[in-house]
Amino acid sequence: MPRADRFPMTIPFGWFFVAYADELAIGDVKSLHYFGRELVLFRNESGVAGLLDAYCPHLGAHLGEGGRVDGDTLRCGFHAWAFNPAGYCVDIPYARVMPPICKREPVAGPYPVREANGVVWGWYHPQGLAPLHDVLEVAEFTQPGWAAPTRLEWRFRSNPQEIAENGVDVAHFEYVHRMNSVPEGVTTYEGHIRRSAAVGERTMTLPNGQTKVVQSSVHTVQNGAGQKTTHLTGIVTLALQVLVTPVEADECELRFCFTHPVVPPGSFEDTAIKAAIASTTGQSGVEGDIPIWDRKIHRTRPLLCDGDGPILRFRRYFEQFYADHDSGKTSIAAE
Repeated sequence: MPRADRFPMTIPFGWFFVAYADELAIGDVKSLHYFGRELVLFRNESGVAGLLDAYCPHLGAHLGEGGRVDGDTLRCGFHAWAFNPAGYCVDIPYARVMPPICKREPVAGPYPVREANGVVWGWYHPQGLAPLHDVLEVAEFTQPGWAAPTRLEWRFRSNPQEIAENGVDVAHFEYVHRMNSVPEGVTTYEGHIRRSAAVGERTMTLPNGQTKVVQSSVHTVQNGAGQKTTHLTGIVTLALQVLVTPVEADECELRFCFTHPVVPPGSFEDTAIKAAIASTTGQSGVEGDIPIWDRKIHRTRPLLCDGDGPILRFRRYFEQFYADHDSGKTSIAAE
């Protein structure tokens, strides 16, 4: 089956990861390809990040090839036109009179940018609409007492909806991840926000061989198509950012970014945290899902049974993130 026929959905709009904040230093210029577009990301000398269409509005040079930060602007490497993070052309070194449009409106195809939780977020909307909601702050990723993040990433053929839908597909946890049971949870939907909470008990073995029953919980917040955060408590305490960025309509980059309370190196807690991260990211976690996502198709009218979980309800929630609503509606069927 041709790749273009695997999914009926277009790229959803929302806030998406474009970089980790600490990997974008002052003066950096990075060429990116997300949302099916060539982009350029830079940080000016005031520390402000800008995300622009990669091709200069003058004669089409790629701003990431020879472009350089100059003060608060990015200068094109072809004719040195200077653009600020808002996309305005503010200087043409050889022009006696600036083109009038440069004073009226941005000309370099800017994307709104936010920095939160150690991430540089770019807002994508295919029609160029301003952000319809904001990024949610997750304090654990910036506050004292929490460890430097553990980061992993993968790239494969899928899209944000398919990946997010996995969380409500309760039946697959037994057959893909070898989980004998999934704690019963409660899910609520409010506009662009989806929240789920599951509480249960786990039996752990202490270093002295004794067993102990520990209360555990998993709380997840989905904020639009591109921001998902999970907090886990129990044997360990973890905060996890699930960062999915569409490269094309049928290709994504997926990042997991963990943090946890600072614990002594080599302690029981340290060992347990490393084991929990390995379990979440390894074959018993997301790496068990990736080969399936990479090859599966999207069934617009899936044949479901009573044990499958609220898949259709989730699809109704997610369809709001498509600018062409027909795209989103083709991904659900009447119950």
